[in-house]
Amino acid sequence: MIRVTRLDRSEMYLNEDLIEIIEETPDTHITLINGKRYLVREKASVIIEEIVRFRSRVVTRAQRGDGGRYLRKGLAGSFRPVLAAPDRESDA
Repeated sequence: MIRVTRLDRSEMYLNEDLIEIIEETPDTHITLINGKRYLVREKASVIIEEIVRFRSRVVTRAQRGDGGRYLRKGLAGSFRPVLAAPDRESDA
């Protein structure tokens, strides 16, 4: 998520994956894919740079393996696939 500043100087966080359009006319309007629109103080170039920086951090963390504490490789062998239920005809 990225932090943006509304015109009244309050801060909010937006999910950058939901941004559809960023317009500067001269205020910056952000339109989300659900149709909601927000007026923010930042220029479009600053918002785009924030999105790039955020995604770069996500990729860097994924490459370093920082998520390892949530996914314990030692437990991977204990999980077994769920088998399909037997056919009714073969049970009879």
